[in-house]
Amino acid sequence: MAARREIKWRKILYEHQNVPDNYVDESFLEEMKKNLYIRNYEYWSVVKASGEITQQISSMCLFIVSFIYMDDKRLLPDTLVLITIAVSVVGYIVSKLVDKFTTVDSSDDKNQRTVLEDLKTFVMFTGFSYCLSPVLASLTETISTDTIYAMTTVMLLANLAFHNYGVQAALVSEAFSLNAAIFASVCLASRLPTSWHAFATVLFSLQIFGLWPRLRHKIKETFPAVNVALTVVLGSLTLLALFTVSMVPAVVFILGHVFITFICPAWLISLQPLKNNIHGPWDEAVIKND
Repeated sequence: MAARREIKWRKILYEHQNVPDNYVDESFLEEMKKNLYIRNYEYWSVVKASGEITQQISSMCLFIVSFIYMDDKRLLPDTLVLITIAVSVVGYIVSKLVDKFTTVDSSDDKNQRTVLEDLKTFVMFTGFSYCLSPVLASLTETISTDTIYAMTTVMLLANLAFHNYGVQAALVSEAFSLNAAIFASVCLASRLPTSWHAFATVLFSLQIFGLWPRLRHKIKETFPAVNVALTVVLGSLTLLALFTVSMVPAVVFILGHVFITFICPAWLISLQPLKNNIHGPWDEAVIKND
């Protein structure tokens, strides 16, 4: 013990200091720092960011309403196909207009797809969907309707859980989210009377779960103020559509939006002071590429 007091301990391993390798003195905790990389959130910024979630929920509800309308023979598949194509054309034009406001360098400009390439892709996906629609319409004939609805619910919840909301996380998987939504649309399409109904359902799902989120993300990155208006308009249209189906889902939709948009951000802000991250010499070294 006397040797320990006479010789000042140093945090090195290449010299023997007559102490165990895991020994530390009182100076070890002097380098500890708390909440070093904490990001302080503001309430209204979190409220605006929550629009990414409510937009995806609204899109999912519109898809479900379209299925209910066709199942009740209130919406013809021809009408849904025409609406899908018309909205796709308008969305494509909006996407090209947004691209003009986005600053890109010459190397990125060379990688931009042409209108002809996009048209070929659209025709290819539409053709495959049409050719496979007879198979999709009879794919789950041996499965009960309750099981189909349960599988659809699970897949749509998976779409919401794994969707890319603009946050880098291990849970995010755009491919899995899209595949889950397409699988849900195939399940619902198999419960419609004809293959044309199945084609309309799958085509609409490709638009609302595949193309629409990309356009929303592009609009948000280029015009953040427009994204707020888009959230309100999309939520209002979905609410009106749900009211035409039943009062119960419309009320649940309103309560869910209020909870996600206003209550969850307030909850996050209230929990923020309780965050306590510690950093010190025990942290692993991180190599940063400048």
